Amino acid sequence: MQNRRTEPMAVIGAGSWGTALAIQLAREGHPTQLWGRDAAQIEAMRQARRNVRYLPDAGFPEILQVSSNLRSALEGARDALIAVPSHAFRATLELIEPRLDPDTRVAWATKGFEIATGMLPHQVARQVLGARPGAVLSGPTFAKEVGAGLPTAMTVASEDERFAKELALSLSGPNFRAYMQSDILGVEVGGAVKNVIAIGSGIADGMGFGANTRVALITRGLAEMMRLGVRLGAARETFMGLAGLGDLVLTCTDDQSRNRRFGMALGRGRSVSEAQSGIDQVVEGLPAARAVYAVAQNLGVEMPICREIYRVMYEDKPIRAAVQALMAREVRSETE
Repeated sequence: MQNRRTEPMAVIGAGSWGTALAIQLAREGHPTQLWGRDAAQIEAMRQARRNVRYLPDAGFPEILQVSSNLRSALEGARDALIAVPSHAFRATLELIEPRLDPDTRVAWATKGFEIATGMLPHQVARQVLGARPGAVLSGPTFAKEVGAGLPTAMTVASEDERFAKELALSLSGPNFRAYMQSDILGVEVGGAVKNVIAIGSGIADGMGFGANTRVALITRGLAEMMRLGVRLGAARETFMGLAGLGDLVLTCTDDQSRNRRFGMALGRGRSVSEAQSGIDQVVEGLPAARAVYAVAQNLGVEMPICREIYRVMYEDKPIRAAVQALMAREVRSETE
């Protein structure tokens, strides 16, 4: 392993992914503070030395500590990693900003456009934090598998090359490999769109449409992701990497994906509220569908799969009518 420093880290957000990131950092020798706002939950985690609710099988390394005191969790941290749902991202940044040390860098594992503004996470971070170095962590990762120490690869993207490299080194170990990227915009677009396509894949499987349909949705979903990303200024090749194709395939094909399970419930006849209540965590694809649809409409980008998924969830369009609308589209070149 390349030379690196094992400096203190803070992880903000004690859900499944925040917990998994904190465990991984501590595994690699970083004294790590994991913060959550629910004091009772944090106390239960402190006593059990594990996150009983979200990752009950992943014990905490000795140098991982948990706290509900935000100031003490951030004190002395070289980097702060935010792992909260997209709807809570801005508020979390505003909460930590006055408590950050001047040289603390901020990274996030949040995926999705901000609904009210259509901004990506790095744009929200720049607006709230100013010129402070920022990075996004993304890619085909399930928290349970990272917590278990199973081999995993992901992307760290930042416009600050030094930050990207140091954070990638901080996370990397015998069973975890982080790659660097400079196209933060492309990485974030991939993370936003893939959750919407995963709902579509789940719907198709819930309706019993089979492998042909699933692969068609993944392939054409990737085309929509690339179309939107390039229009926003991302590099096309980014979407063929871990944070694009990799994350899309993972989320569309494995039942650990909340978005896929949500879609399967819809495909089996459940309402949106019934499907959502059956998932014990945030279904990021639900707000993402609305945000992606709005951004695509504003830019004039053709995203028929995302459009039909939006209409099913927000306009009560019957699923079979949405399928028929997709299949009846005009024949055209695959590369358009």
